[in-house]
Amino acid sequence: MNKLKIALPKGSLEEATYQLFQKAGFNIAVSARSYFPAIDDEEIEVILLRPQEMSRYIEDGVVDCGLTGHDWILENESDVQELCQLQYSKRTRNPVRWVLAVHESSSFKSVKDLEGKKIVTELVNVTRQYLKKNKVNAEVEFSWGATEVKPPRLADAIVEATETGSSLRANHLRVIDTLITSVPKFIANHKSYKNEWKRRKMENIVMLLEGAIQAQGKVGLKMNVAKKDLPRVLKILPALKNPTVSTLSKEGWYDVDTIIDEPVVRELIPALKKAGASGIIEYPLNKVIP
Repeated sequence: MNKLKIALPKGSLEEATYQLFQKAGFNIAVSARSYFPAIDDEEIEVILLRPQEMSRYIEDGVVDCGLTGHDWILENESDVQELCQLQYSKRTRNPVRWVLAVHESSSFKSVKDLEGKKIVTELVNVTRQYLKKNKVNAEVEFSWGATEVKPPRLADAIVEATETGSSLRANHLRVIDTLITSVPKFIANHKSYKNEWKRRKMENIVMLLEGAIQAQGKVGLKMNVAKKDLPRVLKILPALKNPTVSTLSKEGWYDVDTIIDEPVVRELIPALKKAGASGIIEYPLNKVIP
């Protein structure tokens, strides 16, 4: 039987990735301490890998494909096939930013002020390239963790990933520049991508994952509308393209169905009711496939 070996991120993105795959139609079951989750697709074999090293294993063909951040692809300088980017993260749907930060009590205002100073980070290669681009000679040291607490005693500055900035603020750090922004990407080994069966399987997975991403923050809305009220309802109703309008068995009535951004629902439903809509139903979405 054909098998597609896919790597998923172990760590901070792990739970969000399982939820994304579930919305895409794949149920993943993980047992404690196991790095080989079960999935309800016999053509897929899953392995959990740290995002920091995943792109290297995909480049080497240990696995066929996987989900890892753009940051670690750059850090490892991996030669892989990029199929898509997926806008999701641990807490929000914002991209992760790798920022240059210093203690709020320091006098440093820009990267130029760090000439001859020490910077600690997990993203060593990207940081060195950034310093080279800015013609700054500074020491870059790998950080094994707790990076935010190191300035000002153990380092002059850090390069660290942030999603909301709350951890930086809690540790009295001030951002002076952004090196890169990063989102997860679905990447593949070049040889695996040339295999017709594997490529088709990957592309199908990508389509479903992108559909699940598109559905985030959106809901379906359907309602009954009398013919006389239909123009007024359609005028205030947003949609991805156009609402679906179909006739009901009761003469002079229509069913209206659409997809909208969830934050506007609380404002929209009272307006629709006032415009003449009835039997309004809001329902969740798993996937939106354009």
